[in-house]
Amino acid sequence: MSPGFSSADHELMARALRLAERGLYTTTPNPRVGCVIVNDGRIVGEGWHLRAGGRHAEVHALQAAGGSARGATVYVTLEPCSHHGRTPPCADALLAAGVQRVVAAIADPNPLVAGRGLALLRAAGVRAEEGLLAEQAQEINIGFIARMTRARPWLRIKVAASLDGKTALRNGSSQWLTGPQARQDGHRWRARACAILTGSGTVRHDDPQLSVRGVKGQGNYSRQPLKVVVDSRLELRPDARLLRDGNVLVAAAVAEPNRITALRQLGAEVVLVPGSDGQVDLPALLAELARRGINEVHGEAGCRLSGSLLRAGLVDELLLYLAPCLVGDAARGMFDLPALDSLAGKRSLLIRDLRPVGSDLRLLARLG
Repeated sequence: MSPGFSSADHELMARALRLAERGLYTTTPNPRVGCVIVNDGRIVGEGWHLRAGGRHAEVHALQAAGGSARGATVYVTLEPCSHHGRTPPCADALLAAGVQRVVAAIADPNPLVAGRGLALLRAAGVRAEEGLLAEQAQEINIGFIARMTRARPWLRIKVAASLDGKTALRNGSSQWLTGPQARQDGHRWRARACAILTGSGTVRHDDPQLSVRGVKGQGNYSRQPLKVVVDSRLELRPDARLLRDGNVLVAAAVAEPNRITALRQLGAEVVLVPGSDGQVDLPALLAELARRGINEVHGEAGCRLSGSLLRAGLVDELLLYLAPCLVGDAARGMFDLPALDSLAGKRSLLIRDLRPVGSDLRLLARLG
């Protein structure tokens, strides 16, 4: 239990976190936020943020509470904003409603806020606290926090493999190593991401759609993540399936005007981020995605691009689906990484979650 907070505080913040999760698929580029308002031991209002441009969680909760917000305690998963964005400051709305106490799970990492919201409340005499269930709140907004604090999105690489660590046969055949439940679970991870990242080789071999299918958002609001293709030499075929519905960003290392024009005519955007090796500068690409408001990137790429991202230190998390089968040493591996001469050079992982999904195992691990 967090020191200084009661068991009732914990229960009510946990409820606010569950509300925040209702915006898991929809709030980008904004954070996921939930809010609960309590007066005299009774919940009088609650709300969550659904999407950018819409009302914030606190405003929804205040409208539900009406006059009962006066003298109430507010539990909110992220510090109330103190600046004018698409909507007015939530800190001002809380003051106008006459609340007595505000408990925030975490401070807002946005430099436009960064403690100012809580300071504004305290200056007006409101008892404002933070740090209740902070770890859980950080997990819900791990991408937003990454973008705000390091100007780079949270990058999660998803891989489906056999138990001997192979993603495809030597001839490239990979459909389907894992079962339908694992594949549907993968769509839910796609849905929470702001962008899906792949390489031109994967597009050439598998011709994926890279769309979210079978996952419903809240409030009948559906959103498809941006599709990002690393295509250093602009070799993307014009009949690639992922180009059909637009919302595609192609990252290239060479300026080929005719190919760029052809892709733009198909509705794709092309950005040039050349590296010194003639390939796409991957750190620069992720910085560009952050500049565009991308919080979480979900990578579904081949072993070469995934290995390059790992070597560059850009991968935060691995999402591995392991099928109960063996396909042999000659099959393709997960990551193209250099050979080690000593185990001292191994990359250590922190396993965050391990569970069965259908007949497969899902492992979530973070890089230190």
